[in-house]
Amino acid sequence: MDKGNTKNILLHAENISLKSGKKDLLLNISLKIACGEIVTIIGPNGAGKTTLLRILLGLTSQDTGIVYKKDNLKIGYLPQKVNVNPILPLSVGRIMNLTGNYSQKNINTALDETGVSSLKNKQLSHISGGEFQRVMLSRALLRDPDLLVLDEPVKEVDYIGQSELYKLIGNLSKKRGCGVLMVSHDIHVVMASTNRVICLNQHICCEGEVKDVSRHPEYLRLFGLESESALAVYSHHHDHTHNISGTIPD
Repeated sequence: MDKGNTKNILLHAENISLKSGKKDLLLNISLKIACGEIVTIIGPNGAGKTTLLRILLGLTSQDTGIVYKKDNLKIGYLPQKVNVNPILPLSVGRIMNLTGNYSQKNINTALDETGVSSLKNKQLSHISGGEFQRVMLSRALLRDPDLLVLDEPVKEVDYIGQSELYKLIGNLSKKRGCGVLMVSHDIHVVMASTNRVICLNQHICCEGEVKDVSRHPEYLRLFGLESESALAVYSHHHDHTHNISGTIPD
C-alpha cells in the first residue's frame, strides 16, 4: 500500500479471501474507506457481508489478504444481532455502560444525538425495535469513533423508521466527520447520502455510486431485475419529519 496516498484512509483491505471446506465464502475482496465517507455493502443473504465485516474488525481470520487500519483507529460497531434476555431488568442507561466505564455526560450526549435521551430510564423490554437500534447506535458512538461499522442497522425497523434511521446515520457522519461502513441486504431502500455502494456475492460484483450500481448488469442479474426500473432506490423527500415511534409530531 502506498503510504503517501493514505492520509484520509481509515481502513484498506486487499485481496481478502476465505473458504469453508471447498466453498468460497469471500474471494479477493479489496476496498477502502476514507474519512467522512459512507460506504454501503449490499447483497443477498449468504453473500458474505457479515463475514467480511468480522474480518475487517479482526473478529474472524481470513485465509489470504491483509487489512490495513489507520494508526489508533477507533471503531464503533453495531452488530447485526444483540441478544438481550427480556427477563433481565436492564435499562437503556445501564446497557450503555455494560462494555465500558463512560461518564453520564458522554452517555447523555450519545443518547441525545440519536434522539432517544428520553428513554434512558426505560427497560429495554419496553422499547420498540427502532428505538432499540438507536440505543445500540448510541453505544457505538460512545468511543468517539473514526469509523462506524453498522451491520443491518435498520433490522426489525418499519419502513418509515428505516428512512429516518438512515437519515440520522448520514447526519452523524457529517457532524462527526467519521467514516461509515454499513451492510444491508435490502435492495429496495438505499440511503440517499451513501457515497459508494459495493455489491457483494462472495466476490465484488460491482461498485460505485448508487445510480451507477443500480444500472450495472451484474447488479441487475444478481437480484433478478429485468431492468433498472424494477429497482426502487429509495430517496426520502418530504416536508415533514417522523419521531422515533414513526408518527408525525404535532
